[in-house]
Amino acid sequence: MGETRGDKIFGIVNNTLLLVILAIVLYPLIFVISASVSNQLVVSSGEMWLFPKQLTFVGYQKVFQNHDILVGYGNTILYAVVGTSINLVMTILAAYPLSRSKFAGKNVIMFIMVFTMFFSGGMIPTYLIIKKMGMLNTMWSLVIPNAVAVYNIIIMRTFFKESVPIEVQEAAMIDGCSHTGILLRVMMPLSMPILAVMTLFYCVDHWNSYFSALIYLTDRAKFPLQLFLREILIQNQMDKMAGGATSLSEQIMYGQAVKYAVVVVANLPVFLLYPFLQRYFVQGMTIGAIKG
Repeated sequence: MGETRGDKIFGIVNNTLLLVILAIVLYPLIFVISASVSNQLVVSSGEMWLFPKQLTFVGYQKVFQNHDILVGYGNTILYAVVGTSINLVMTILAAYPLSRSKFAGKNVIMFIMVFTMFFSGGMIPTYLIIKKMGMLNTMWSLVIPNAVAVYNIIIMRTFFKESVPIEVQEAAMIDGCSHTGILLRVMMPLSMPILAVMTLFYCVDHWNSYFSALIYLTDRAKFPLQLFLREILIQNQMDKMAGGATSLSEQIMYGQAVKYAVVVVANLPVFLLYPFLQRYFVQGMTIGAIKG
């Protein structure tokens, strides 16, 4: 069927709006990347507004000369990998039984879980519990208290319930599969889209998290990257990293270069992760959000 005039107008308007939104989202990213490799005098004067000018990598040199940044980078990667692995296992183990129609008490359990989304014990009781369990100043204080997100359980439960045909599960059960076998051999291979979404959600949460580390960690050798970035951006650590500057203006320029470089370095792993999950991301978000 040929497009009507209204369809063509809608397509033009829709594409125009999408291009505007793309430009709004993409411009800050391109600007920060360009500013991180440009002369800061040019950036401050407004001459550089999109693409790099007067290339210089002094910001990255200062960042990677800082031992704390490298330590924080390694710690954050470790916390993100371990934390995301725990998150996925816990979310799957909670979502699968709640998706079963014959699971007794699932509505009560679901109500209790959803209740925690609106009410929590608070920061001080949580701190006391973690201290009592001996997890202070350890990696586990960052990954165990946030081992599962109720909202993600709901999304995954909905995916299991609505997107994996019950006939396939019944056929596996007739062939002798236990619930564990169904979960590992049937549900998991068919759940790559939602697993990709959960991986991205949890990984980004761990990568950006700094408040838990600020509360529970005291050993600088265990600090994640975000705490060191906080020191650089909020406190006066820029001046220490720019020790070679001979004037206040040069210190400010070095500090600006470091800030732009730090933003790029901190977000690079997430940028690299997304292309591998992109093929599943839209499908998983759509299926998990509109059903159930």
